[in-house]
Amino acid sequence: MEELAQNKPPRSKIRGYLIVFLALLLFIFAIDLLTVAMGRLNSTVATDIIQATKNPFISLFVGLLVTALIQSSSTVTASIVAIVASGNMTLQQAVPMVLGANIGTTLTSTMVSFTFIMRNKEFKRALSSGIVHDMFNILGVLILFPLELYFNFLSKTAEKLAQFFSSESESSGPFEYNQIFTRDITAWIVEHINIPFLSTILAIFLVFFSIKVLTTSVYNTFVLETFKDVNKIIFKNTGLSFIYGVFFTAAVQSSTVTTCLVVPLVANRKVSLAKSFPFIVGANIGTTITAVIASIYKTEAAIALAIVHVLFNCIVALIFLPFPAVRRI
Repeated sequence: MEELAQNKPPRSKIRGYLIVFLALLLFIFAIDLLTVAMGRLNSTVATDIIQATKNPFISLFVGLLVTALIQSSSTVTASIVAIVASGNMTLQQAVPMVLGANIGTTLTSTMVSFTFIMRNKEFKRALSSGIVHDMFNILGVLILFPLELYFNFLSKTAEKLAQFFSSESESSGPFEYNQIFTRDITAWIVEHINIPFLSTILAIFLVFFSIKVLTTSVYNTFVLETFKDVNKIIFKNTGLSFIYGVFFTAAVQSSTVTTCLVVPLVANRKVSLAKSFPFIVGANIGTTITAVIASIYKTEAAIALAIVHVLFNCIVALIFLPFPAVRRI
């Protein structure tokens, strides 16, 4: 009996699991609400914004700016997936925005490094750790954005891969996506609010709120203690560091959280900058799980956009990670 009492999870753990589950349900609900609201949105402002994204450079800048402002590439990419699913934006328009979101999310780790500004030596190491994340994504965009611009490399590859995951027939229109269990509630809410723009704002707020709750709850429940326990073995070798980066970021659905964990470690000489780099690369891949979840039960184009996000981070990781000489750049 004593052993059972010891093995029984404390109430705080059970509460943590429940919050994670409810936050995940809220996230799925918010994405579905955004999809339905965007499908009925025909306002001039929304049309102008969507028209503006036809220019890939503006689309890239919009993704970068919005992500830098709200500090969550997960929220931005999940919202873009929902907009593509609603049929209001094409895959080709959305791809540069996702690339911009990858750059925008790196701002947080750089800002965290400024907390060491009063300690000169630590600040130099912290700033270099924050900038590594920036440079990785900027160089990745410099390599893949021209390929997408001239050859639609990412979008065409993703469209072909999406066919394996989607049951959508070629004759389907943009609004003939599969309905998920929240659809009756989301459709009812949009009908009763009767102002699509207001429904869209509500949905965006719920997406942001659910990701914040999910990030915090998963971090506190699953990651915090584990990271403390294993931080000595995480950075032992490149492969292990990369895998842990993917795992922790997929768990908390925020590369911002995991990359910000690394900055103080580098600043205090607990981890070298070179050893932290594979962890940061892994974090970039782990964060794509949000877009993948958001694309479930949506159109082939939405699934393709989630694949674009995964492809971008995987290709850039394959360019930089396997070769020590390239990593040193």
